[in-house]
Amino acid sequence: MLRFDSLPALLGGTLLQAPPDAATPVEHLLLDSRRVGVPAGTVFFALRGPHHDGHQYLPELYRRGVRLFVVEAPVALAYFPEAGIVQVPRALAALQTLAARHRAGFTGPVWAVTGSNGKTIVKEWLAQLLSPDELICRSPRSFNSQVGVPLSVWELRPQHTLGIFEAGISEPGEMARLARVIQPTLGIFTNLGPAHDAGFVSREQKAAEKMQLFATARTLVYCRDHAAVHQAAEALPATVQRLTWSRHAAPGAAVQVQLSPAADPQQTLARVRYQQQEHVFTLPFADEPSLENLLHCLAVLLWRQLPAADIQRRLLRLHPVAMRLEMKQAIHDCYVLDDTYNNDLTGLDLALDALQRQPRRGRRTLILSDVLESGLPAAALYGRVAELAARHGVQRLLAVGEAIGQHRAVLAEAVPEVQFFADTEALLAWFHPDHFRQETILVKGARRFGFERVVAAFQQKIHGTVLEVNLDALVHNLNYYRARLQPGTRLMVMVKAFAYGSSSYEVANLLEFHRVDYLAVAYTDEGVQLRENGISLPIMVMNPSPDSFGLLRQYHLEPEIYSFARLREYLQAAAAGPLPAIHLKLDTGMRRLGFAETDLPELLPELRRHAAALRVASALTHLAGADEEQHNDFSHRQLHTFQRMAARLEDALGYPVIKHALNSPGILRFPHAHFDMVRLGIGLYGVEAAGLDPQALRPVSNLRTTISQIKQLPAGETVGYGRRGDAAPHERRIATLAIGYADGYDRRFSRGVGEVLIRGRRAPLVGNVCMDMCMIDVTHIPDAQEGDVALVFGEGLGLTELAARIGTIPYELLTSVSERVKRVFVSE
Repeated sequence: MLRFDSLPALLGGTLLQAPPDAATPVEHLLLDSRRVGVPAGTVFFALRGPHHDGHQYLPELYRRGVRLFVVEAPVALAYFPEAGIVQVPRALAALQTLAARHRAGFTGPVWAVTGSNGKTIVKEWLAQLLSPDELICRSPRSFNSQVGVPLSVWELRPQHTLGIFEAGISEPGEMARLARVIQPTLGIFTNLGPAHDAGFVSREQKAAEKMQLFATARTLVYCRDHAAVHQAAEALPATVQRLTWSRHAAPGAAVQVQLSPAADPQQTLARVRYQQQEHVFTLPFADEPSLENLLHCLAVLLWRQLPAADIQRRLLRLHPVAMRLEMKQAIHDCYVLDDTYNNDLTGLDLALDALQRQPRRGRRTLILSDVLESGLPAAALYGRVAELAARHGVQRLLAVGEAIGQHRAVLAEAVPEVQFFADTEALLAWFHPDHFRQETILVKGARRFGFERVVAAFQQKIHGTVLEVNLDALVHNLNYYRARLQPGTRLMVMVKAFAYGSSSYEVANLLEFHRVDYLAVAYTDEGVQLRENGISLPIMVMNPSPDSFGLLRQYHLEPEIYSFARLREYLQAAAAGPLPAIHLKLDTGMRRLGFAETDLPELLPELRRHAAALRVASALTHLAGADEEQHNDFSHRQLHTFQRMAARLEDALGYPVIKHALNSPGILRFPHAHFDMVRLGIGLYGVEAAGLDPQALRPVSNLRTTISQIKQLPAGETVGYGRRGDAAPHERRIATLAIGYADGYDRRFSRGVGEVLIRGRRAPLVGNVCMDMCMIDVTHIPDAQEGDVALVFGEGLGLTELAARIGTIPYELLTSVSERVKRVFVSE
């Protein structure tokens, strides 16, 4: 194992200060100050980016016990007397160099997977298919970035017999760095698509850049039918063997494949010819993306000379990859973090980190099966599990399986309450809703334990319509706006109206983790709910009522004050004891709420008289037309008025206040007016209202429902109430969906105005939207089946388009989704 005293020479850095024990082994790599695990042996790399600087977190990490640091900037050593500190030109390059050195010590084969799509699926399926023969170290989830790859490779251990790592890039120059880290001996290039096209001059350049990953590999697997991939592969050195496959009889392809439907519509028959032999395999999938991903893996199994019967058994054991952690509302005010089937220590560590980040009241419970993919001796494995559980504050462990049950003692020492079950059936026999109240429960198990039954037992009985909230997309959108802020500008994020329909607590918790400066809610009870669920960020209440002023004090919520009546009521309440600071709303042209400029001669003396009892935290205004260029002149007049009013306010108070005027479109359209803070609202949730960069944001919410029934209607039949499903002169297939206006699906989508997506194809509404259901025409989608999922809005069917169809705005569609619709929160 590498020692700290070897780092200066290895990383090309300067030793600023040695720790008391310079030979301390380097065991853990840390990039995020919020995720300190075991401080001993942890090295923190102070990465810098356009809008973050790891150096500012050094004092916090030192207080938490971290003693080893790699930095770019000079450090005041007096504040870190026991720390070992190495200064390097670039911390990211140092991280990659360290991981490359670690990789060089591994003598076994290493697969690398790249491409535009399917990297994670191929990596996971390849690991499943090869696991009977190998002890595998693989990238957790989709760790394929400039920092994700070195963290993944660092997990290689001598007991592993195979490594599988994925690599993704978004601009030239990145793949060469990842290639030095992974040093693959074997490779798979999945495909070449439009992802990250903007970072390259052409698709050919992108293919050539990605292909650099395999310059020193022995063997590369790819589909010969992808011309751009093949062209890039032809430029590789002759030492790289090409193992290609084709579905279109491409010349020179080693594996020739012909696909045909199987008797089971969820399966596909593959007639495969390889090395003069022909085989027929049943593939357990029928959709095109899964088939392409699986054929890469099948080519690998054939190349490894596995017997055909063994290949078939392994293929049929494959299961869809759950790449995302899902957080689901559950019985008795519980939340379930569903991270089943990613059953290794790295995945457990990441999932426990997500569990620990939940600040909700109540205990943290872990339901865990035998860990089957670690490669560690059982005693060391479950000792590590015990360490992870203790470190992440697990208060109850429900352990399932024979192997984990043999290590009761070490687990019982780490977790206050532990129960053991021989198998999943025993756990379900014991299960009763009264055993769980106000808990956050992580469910994590190997595939063979069937923990989807455990998750189902926790689920609230809500119908099949689900609003899926993608927390990764939300973070992407947050970072998009952050990257456009002027230096030093603070960020207030709107979580009013149930976080635009997405559920306030879960969004607020993520925003707190990502260190936004303020939250804003509409009413006091929304702020109270956030506080009771552990949210500690400053919260502005936009419309507080006088009868809630006591709650403002109790829960440290800061009101927006917009009128003399509300100000005097607040001052009267302050006589009973100190109240939180206020946010003054200034009306510069919206003409909705706020003090006008003509009110200042009366307002300012009032504030001065009560300066001892009342502090002003901020002054704010709201632009009436920030999202439309035609209102630019008016917006500029509003901003000038606001600056003038705020200056008079600060002069009267004798101290500066936070000034904020811009919403989501304003952030993009008026960068000169970011002032001290901006307010991010609809943009966070995936709608770029300014229309300047509509492709930059990712949809956060996907509203999905299911087909309840399909009917074959003869020509001339009408559909639904009032016979509004106009009769057609031809036979139709009509599907009934489990969503209606009681779920928030607007009746204006009736009679062909609305559409949904079924199996990637659009289907129009027929007849009127009913209270609990609606009907669609799927005549042109012959493979549509009962139970199929229908996308109501989200990726591929955008809110902006749908809102325009019924003459409204995306805000209304988002906030109208009923609370009876189950929210599921997903994160990779």
